[in-house]
Amino acid sequence: MTEAGGGPGARRRGRETRRRQREARSTGMARGSGLARAFRPLSDRDVERVHGAALDMLERVGVAGATPRVREAALAAGCARTGAGRLLFPRALVEDAIDRAARSFTVHGRDLRFDFEARNGAVNFCTGGAAVTMLDLETRRYRPSTLADVYDLARLCDTLENLQWITRPVVATDVEDPFELDVNTVYACAAGTRKHIATSYTLGEHVTASLPMLDLLAGGEGGFARRPFCTAHATTVVSPLTFAEDSLDVACAAVDIGMPVHCLTGPQAGATSPAALAGTLAQGCAESLASLCAVNFLAPGHPVVLGNWVFVSDLRTGAFSGGGGEQALLGAASGQMSAFYGIPGGMGAGMTDSKLPDNQAGFEKALTLALAALSGGGFVFESAGMLASLLGCSHEALVIDDELLAVIRRIARGIEVTDETLSVDVVAETVAGPGHYLGARQTMELMETEFVYPRHADRSSPDDWAEAGARDIRDRARERAREVLARHRPVYIDAAADRAIRERYPIRLDPAGAGGAAA
Repeated sequence: MTEAGGGPGARRRGRETRRRQREARSTGMARGSGLARAFRPLSDRDVERVHGAALDMLERVGVAGATPRVREAALAAGCARTGAGRLLFPRALVEDAIDRAARSFTVHGRDLRFDFEARNGAVNFCTGGAAVTMLDLETRRYRPSTLADVYDLARLCDTLENLQWITRPVVATDVEDPFELDVNTVYACAAGTRKHIATSYTLGEHVTASLPMLDLLAGGEGGFARRPFCTAHATTVVSPLTFAEDSLDVACAAVDIGMPVHCLTGPQAGATSPAALAGTLAQGCAESLASLCAVNFLAPGHPVVLGNWVFVSDLRTGAFSGGGGEQALLGAASGQMSAFYGIPGGMGAGMTDSKLPDNQAGFEKALTLALAALSGGGFVFESAGMLASLLGCSHEALVIDDELLAVIRRIARGIEVTDETLSVDVVAETVAGPGHYLGARQTMELMETEFVYPRHADRSSPDDWAEAGARDIRDRARERAREVLARHRPVYIDAAADRAIRERYPIRLDPAGAGGAAA
């Protein structure tokens, strides 16, 4: 195999320098406060060994199924190809790709208020999933998800302050044509929110064909390139270690139009990756790094979220399980590896196996979300609304989970320790005075910043709770969801742009219901 750029000795020295720099970043984050890696399931030595194993897999085993465009770019960059057609990635080449990758980038909304920076150490909660059923808000039974659900979920997410990025949580199963599905999903999300949105595409050509619509939504020709408000979710690798042709084409097309890419992989321990959790983590790193290389071969520094999603199988059945302790560990370890690479990473959490937003959903979501958020990895996907091991979605679960995310964000902020917050003078004044702190100036100043107050969780006494109707959190969340869906019908697509989009694309949402053409 060949190596690109410099001799072997120079490459080894550069690789060692980069390793030390990553260690310095990792250690610095661990010493920080707030969101900086408060939970570390892996020791520094463990992180190095997982990374080393991932590099071994890429160099010795390689990745099958590269598309001609990616294969040519990889070979030109210094990869080798086996007789069986697998691409082998030299270690130094992977290290170079990590160095070229974007360390941070602006995630744009269609409103400047929703812009934020993607980087490690700053957690961002996102929806996600491709559920094919909805837990109906009225019947409380599961039914196939529809395009109207995509729009309704976007409208509801638009009002939830702890979600920064809206990935369509469900698939519009009532739209059969793949192209119509792709463009209608983007339209429905954009009609419901001005936050950053994301979706998957069936084919790369659909990404290219959607650019005029994206420009119209962004204000006119070239608007999307200036403020790319939509990310392509692309499962670029199918485990174990095989590129997915259509999704790889999607990622390449996204690069061509300046669209950020979330390159996903999803090895399941014991099924499509080793039963050993360390082996699954290493394989997931190898697969996500291969995708990172592919994008950076085409466009160094292109905005990429390192989607090192690693999952768990229930080995009694072989089915995916999203809510156990092993999943919580793997999600946090994935975030820790992204922090080590210094690249914004995406983790899956909040993927309860429960079919209802009940006690099981509560403890599974709290465990997986908290550990993922505290790992320092960047994006936490599937973080609200998902049920039934990602097969279902629920409006009331979205509302409940948004409240859970507020609590997790507070935990992740940590405790601020300063001379002022240590409160020695406040204690002395209170002891010498009223004997309590309820009316103290410090209490008044901090009550809205130091504490998070629930909107739907109940803190009343048993008697007050019974007198108010003895409702549980599901009842209160369902009422809130109904209220939002009845009243929150924003107009986020102006009439002229909406007409132009409908003239060019087969948009199925009712104009009166989608908010666009109603203006």
